[in-house]
Amino acid sequence: MADIVAEIIGMLPDLVKGTIALFIIIDPFGNVPILVSLTAKMSREEREKAFYTATLVGLVLLLFFAMADREVLILFGITIYSFMIAGGILLFIIAMRILVSGGWQEAAAEPESIGAVPIAVPLLVGPGAITTTILTLHTSGLAITLVAVSINFGIVWSILHFVDPIYRFLGRTGSVVIGRVMAMFIAAIAVGYILEGLRYYSI
Repeated sequence: MADIVAEIIGMLPDLVKGTIALFIIIDPFGNVPILVSLTAKMSREEREKAFYTATLVGLVLLLFFAMADREVLILFGITIYSFMIAGGILLFIIAMRILVSGGWQEAAAEPESIGAVPIAVPLLVGPGAITTTILTLHTSGLAITLVAVSINFGIVWSILHFVDPIYRFLGRTGSVVIGRVMAMFIAAIAVGYILEGLRYYSI
């Protein structure tokens, strides 16, 4: 029993480090204005469906990458750098649409569709989150990686659950303004992903 407790205590530093690193990359607090903007035209029930789908899809994807490692990318002949370019382009398109029109504005799309793309992928689970998950797997092991991913999406679900009060606090104008400011940061991050991926192929 003492050995098990000592082993668990010994794992805590790696677990804390892996959890914090992934939380910073996923950045659920920073994404709140974007999420509000993307779901501004939805009813409360539709928004809850979208966020439930986003949490579930994001969790399953990262757990899948944690267990499959790079093999899934290799299977399809995809490098992490090409994934960064593709994810960067999609993020940039999202950012531009929010900057120009103030939201995603897919009138015919189901909440589950918006929840999967673009909320789950690539806003919550983008190239950075996948890369961080794979690195944590290699440095800290599978158990710590799975727990870190699960903790993060527990936090994500908690934050998404309180998006309505946050939206009411910010107001429609405040949400639009903050959403567009955050979209500029998202666009800058997207350009960074694209440049890093292109840099690899230019070497």
